[in-house]
Amino acid sequence: MKKLFTSVLIGLAVLSSTACKHPGKEAEVVTEAAPENRDEISKDVFTDSYGEKIEVTINHTKGTATVHLEGKTYDLKKSDALPEYTASNEEYQYSNIKGNITLLKKNVDMVLFHAKREKNGSGSAKMASY
Repeated sequence: MKKLFTSVLIGLAVLSSTACKHPGKEAEVVTEAAPENRDEISKDVFTDSYGEKIEVTINHTKGTATVHLEGKTYDLKKSDALPEYTASNEEYQYSNIKGNITLLKKNVDMVLFHAKREKNGSGSAKMASY
């Protein structure tokens, strides 16, 4: 009986010592903040004379253009050899030259979208002379 009592006491002592331990300080988890996107991005929506809209997102930092027209997306790369802002891939070419916005399918020379950018302001204003 004495051995049983001693073994029960030792067992209780072991259980109570492990049960009473408080969890140690949790290791701090350091998360790095996501780097801010420092890309220079411009986004424009143009409407042609038929009411069709084209959405153009240009990433000037990466030299890419993403064009959305009629539910389709075209990813294009900036072409430095062509004037003003022109971007193209193997099938399509987007250009914005002096306010003339054009999306062209190159292999068949078919214009998918063409619009002229409206000038800001009230149009041609004449100065009065006295």
